[in-house]
Amino acid sequence: MAAHPKEFPSRRSAVLATRGMVATSQPLAALEGLRMLMDGGNAADAAVTVAAMLGVVEPMSTGVGGDCFALVYRASPGAGQAGEVFALNGSGRAPAAFTLDEARRLGLRYIPPDSALAVTVPGAVAGWETLLRRFGTMTLAECLAPAIRTAEEGFAVTPVIARDWRNATRKLARDPEAARVYLPAPRAGEIHRQPDLARTLRAIAEGGADAFYRSPIARAIAACIQARGGYMTPEDLAAHTADWGRPIGTTYRGVQVLEHPPNGQGLAALVALNILQGYDIGGMGYWDTARWHRMIEAVRLGLADALAHVGDPAFADVPVERLLSREHADALRARIRPDTALDLAAPAVAASRDTVYISVVDGAGNAVSFINSLFQPFGSGIVVPGTGICLHNRGASFRLDEGHPNALAGGKRPYHTIIPALALRDGRLWLCFGVMGAFMQPQGHVQVLVNMVDFGLDPQAALDAPRFRVDEQGSRRVDVETTAPLGLRRALAAMGHDVRAAAFGEWFFGGGQVIAVDPETGALWGGSDPRKDGCAVGW
Repeated sequence: MAAHPKEFPSRRSAVLATRGMVATSQPLAALEGLRMLMDGGNAADAAVTVAAMLGVVEPMSTGVGGDCFALVYRASPGAGQAGEVFALNGSGRAPAAFTLDEARRLGLRYIPPDSALAVTVPGAVAGWETLLRRFGTMTLAECLAPAIRTAEEGFAVTPVIARDWRNATRKLARDPEAARVYLPAPRAGEIHRQPDLARTLRAIAEGGADAFYRSPIARAIAACIQARGGYMTPEDLAAHTADWGRPIGTTYRGVQVLEHPPNGQGLAALVALNILQGYDIGGMGYWDTARWHRMIEAVRLGLADALAHVGDPAFADVPVERLLSREHADALRARIRPDTALDLAAPAVAASRDTVYISVVDGAGNAVSFINSLFQPFGSGIVVPGTGICLHNRGASFRLDEGHPNALAGGKRPYHTIIPALALRDGRLWLCFGVMGAFMQPQGHVQVLVNMVDFGLDPQAALDAPRFRVDEQGSRRVDVETTAPLGLRRALAAMGHDVRAAAFGEWFFGGGQVIAVDPETGALWGGSDPRKDGCAVGW
């Protein structure tokens, strides 16, 4: 891997190590994950440790009131042999009684995101326990211990997190318990403690997932939601399970790219990469307008496919094989015009921005690509009294159109924006990566991969590089960071793209983490997005 191409100087060096590495969006969480690896834990143990910590130190983005997904790479004990990949779905389902007919009876045109109706069963805790039972070496209690200690003793709030916390003040103020627990928003450097959350985490540490889903905590969650007009019952929580499956993937220039299957939107990234496979992207200049135009159009088409077809496969037939076929990619590529932006129509979707992503590779070569989210900042804005649990609002993603794959149904999982990813070479781990940030996520996956595969950037430079973000509503709008040349932005606008200049680090460009395995030496190369507070750490 090259440090960076001539066209783009990276802002900082990649982190290198040999025995294990963690990359995430908050330094204290990354440190606790690394400590777990150094104390003998593996990638699964470290991922759960970091996820729990992030629920304390980055509470607007994640927590026990949210959902999670993971891709797990299990290394082969034989040197140079291909490993195996597993997909964990830790997302929750809609309450059984909240059906499309019930939504219509209420006169809804959409599910209000800041309401109890948007709360689906929080799946994270079951996801953590399920991951550890199959792949971990430590107990859930051992993995939650750092988060419990930090919640009790307090932590110094970091700058980006302080900004995002402050920006959510109005939402938090609408819920008395949320205001009590999370307001006033702390400034950067202020010490914040969460004793209620510490007690909840301690109960989970002692009783496992049952202490969350089949317990007084579950009854408190259901009562809180019902008191605010929602439909969740203790039975909905007790019925929840996290599930194992297989990833979906494609091959891009010899690299096997793996994404989580639906109900996630990883399909969008794979469709876009299949389109780009037909262009000599690496043969174009880094700032070549034609390259940026083709990438923008490929991402728009991939995202439109996902929004049209992705839903819970237990309720809808998602034609993954057809959408990832060469014939489909050829047909989509034929629609792209060399000098004019396409007119596309896409359904209205709920926007979001807050998620955390965790990349972990251990000394044995195992990896966990893990993502945990409340969806929008502080989710629904509802905090369950006395528990510190902020409830997510993932149900706002459901459509209320009968016949759509993502139409609301009781017991159904909604379309999910959060997507972990892996990339393999010859069946062996090359990248454990993700880019958080709602509909930026598949777009970020594509851009980071192109940076590394086609232009040889190292993980840090691939994350530092300027990004674009297309509009999930299907319009020609494309936000481009101002670290990209003005001439490029003007040329894209001349092609009909509705180019909006945006400062580096705006929330809608997301934040990514990458760990790469050097195929020649086995060294780990880590990068962490400068748009967030985090870091990559290794030993």
